[in-house]
Amino acid sequence: MDVLHANCAGLDVHKDTVVVCVRHQGPVGRARKQVRTFSTMTRDLLALGDWLVQEGVTHAAMESTGVYWRPVYHLLEGRCQLLLVNAQHIKQVPGRKTDVKDCEWIAELLQHGLLRCSFVPPQPTAELRELTRHRTQLMAERARLSNRIQKLLEDANLKLGSVVSDVLGKSGRAMLEAITAGESDPEKLAELALGRMRGKIPRLHLALEGRVTEHHRFVLRLLLDQLASLERFIGRLEERAEVALLPFVETVERLKTIPGIDEQVARIVMAEMGMDLSVFPSAAHLASWVGICPGNDESAGKRRSGRITKGNRWLRQALVQAAWSASHTKNTYLSAQYHRLAGRRGKKRALIAIGHTLLVIIYHVLRTGKPYADLGADYFDRQNGDRLTRYLVKRLESLGHKVTLQSA
Repeated sequence: MDVLHANCAGLDVHKDTVVVCVRHQGPVGRARKQVRTFSTMTRDLLALGDWLVQEGVTHAAMESTGVYWRPVYHLLEGRCQLLLVNAQHIKQVPGRKTDVKDCEWIAELLQHGLLRCSFVPPQPTAELRELTRHRTQLMAERARLSNRIQKLLEDANLKLGSVVSDVLGKSGRAMLEAITAGESDPEKLAELALGRMRGKIPRLHLALEGRVTEHHRFVLRLLLDQLASLERFIGRLEERAEVALLPFVETVERLKTIPGIDEQVARIVMAEMGMDLSVFPSAAHLASWVGICPGNDESAGKRRSGRITKGNRWLRQALVQAAWSASHTKNTYLSAQYHRLAGRRGKKRALIAIGHTLLVIIYHVLRTGKPYADLGADYFDRQNGDRLTRYLVKRLESLGHKVTLQSA
């Protein structure tokens, strides 16, 4: 095979050690290899960088092993061209496996140009990504706490969730706080309802008659305090993310013109994709990276599966949530596409398809710098007007009607 990089290195990264193979390919003859092991302490990683420079290494590759690759990558950045590679793409042939053989295999693949580099965001994008991902995890924890509060209320036979749509709304929280303070009179608790909830006071009288013990009050107080703490953390993360996105306020506003995209989804999009879209040659390449496009599984001329592939699960989750929101909008292209697909493919497949469409729209909005222009709910009817007319006429004739068409 052709040699693309004469002087390169392969790094097998672990928690405490890094095994490095430097590979030199001369004009003739076999390649010359040197293998050394370094500690992952900062001083030893700097010594590793000095050794690579001394050996004239131009390219180095490493596996994306958990989070252990990050300090190695950051400390070696600028010393040579670094490639972060998906470990699944460089598995060795089964057999003897050691750290030395792993780094030699990585160096050999790199020397012949057989490695594909993963997307590593710049530092500002990586910091924003950490904020948005941490918020997503805290929101999931908040949902779990909400479910635990609901289970506790059911155990006390308080049917608040059967009357109130949001148990943790203003009215619901006021009632829960009163319960933890020792109030047990259902009439007094129902009087804490606010706004339109006051129209449900007679039903609240019945729902708030339960068997609340001191244990219930103690556990409920713990859960409410934990919930308040989580919400404070979420608020601080949102403030920090808002500051980080101040230079890109116009971009966020353009993204919010897309149905289903709100402030939080726009932040996740900017954090996961980054500000520079030149790393994604096309919208199809971006969809493949996210893992929201159909996969290819074909053998002997038969397509066995079209399941979506693995990719960026954080962005895919946000896109599916945005797709669900877009499917409920009125008189939009996305809602028309959803209802068109959901009837014959199912709601889940339709949501994935809408998420893919949203990602393509986001890509072009960011590349062109123009706000989203909706195609309209009647787009598909206009594209296939003759076919739709024939279908409707056939349906009417099957019902026993004689149809005569006249142009308007």
